[in-house]
Amino acid sequence: MMNAKYCLAALTAAVAAPAVATAADKAPDKAPNIVVLLTDDQGYGDLRCYGNPKVSTPNIDRLASEGTRYTDFYAGAAASTPSRAGLLTGRYAERVGVPDVVDDTSDNGIKADELTIADYLKQHGYSTGMFGKWHLGYQPEYMPNRHGFTEFYGLPYSMDMWPFHPAPGHPYRALPLYENETVLEYNPPVDEMTIRLTDRAVDFIRRNADGPFFLYLPYTQPHVPLGVSGKFRGKSGEGLYADVLMEIDWSVGRIVNTIDSLGLADNTLILFTSDNGPWLSYGDHAGSTLGLREGKGTTFEGGQRVPLVARMPGKIAKGKTDSRFFSALDLAPTIIGMADAGMPGKNNNFDGQDVSDILFSGKSAGHKPFFFVYNGQVEAVRDGKYKCVAPHAYRVVTEPGRDGMPGLQIIDGGNTGLALFDLEKDPYEKNDISASNCETTKRLHAMIQEFQKEMDREMQQYKK
Repeated sequence: MMNAKYCLAALTAAVAAPAVATAADKAPDKAPNIVVLLTDDQGYGDLRCYGNPKVSTPNIDRLASEGTRYTDFYAGAAASTPSRAGLLTGRYAERVGVPDVVDDTSDNGIKADELTIADYLKQHGYSTGMFGKWHLGYQPEYMPNRHGFTEFYGLPYSMDMWPFHPAPGHPYRALPLYENETVLEYNPPVDEMTIRLTDRAVDFIRRNADGPFFLYLPYTQPHVPLGVSGKFRGKSGEGLYADVLMEIDWSVGRIVNTIDSLGLADNTLILFTSDNGPWLSYGDHAGSTLGLREGKGTTFEGGQRVPLVARMPGKIAKGKTDSRFFSALDLAPTIIGMADAGMPGKNNNFDGQDVSDILFSGKSAGHKPFFFVYNGQVEAVRDGKYKCVAPHAYRVVTEPGRDGMPGLQIIDGGNTGLALFDLEKDPYEKNDISASNCETTKRLHAMIQEFQKEMDREMQQYKK
């Protein structure tokens, strides 16, 4: 097991002020461009800049060296649908209509009156484009064009929700690939998806270079079934999963280089992260938690602590590693605040908070408690360095799969009692210190119980 070591000063030239201010001097700052790059099931330990020497991710590593790498960042949930809902709305998924994973048989999706980052920004003059996996409901009223995106190219749900699913008992229909609300083809080639999405994203950036624009690129990889083009297949020397990471890294490099070549770097916030931890039951087709406990589908650190790299030259510190915690629920209020795109009556509904002080100033007054919620159940809370885990059953993998076939996972195979962890000293959640910290444990458990009542009220809508 690898030991996890949590591994702006801008000099400006003084120039003489002109005798008369120009129009450019008087013009307000240009609204920032926003780029969110979201991988699917990528683990905390799946980047070289996060400590994995077996993967080749030079472009993402360069993004980190030109920006900041965050070591204690959390996905909004431990599974795809609720995680994406949290990122795009800044609210717990239980509030917005999608507390659990949806597929081609689901009747629910993100609520029609929910506002996404794209909704806010579109109403303030942004071009909004999404290229990749949506997974917030497949029926027309739930799709991206109804939730703020003027352009959409991609899939309505996960790429393994198709007729070729390797496990029995999954009679999925043909998987549609959409251009806005029109189906272009069914069962698109897995090996082509990263290249296709990258091409679309680059074209969007070039067409909207005058800005402002919001680009949301949720990759279909490295979620199974793994797919990679011939250019990268076999090139890593570490297996198909590492090949896939190489191609994602190439994609990130192409997008960053496009932004830089157009002279947009200083006015563009780029965020690279993952929707949840690795799907461990797929064994050699799954990623690494770098020793963090459990994986996808659990609210332990391996399920929700994910990489986050942020770059915005001159505003985000260069080459820094930051261990302050925050979550994907904070991205919506932060981005909307940056763009001055708030709307009265809606901003107070965020569960996340504006963390521009963490991103841009290097200073923070602290973060409010973050709750780990899984399909309506409040399983843990983090407050400062402490994480309190409530008693609950959780998913365990007893036999990892190989070569794209799932292994054996038991949904409620594990059980934990009430526990407390000091994540600064013990990010692996190995040493329960609740017995020696009774008051802290009692206080945090009470917070969990109180928030559970709130989530219970939200979940009543799904029990009709």
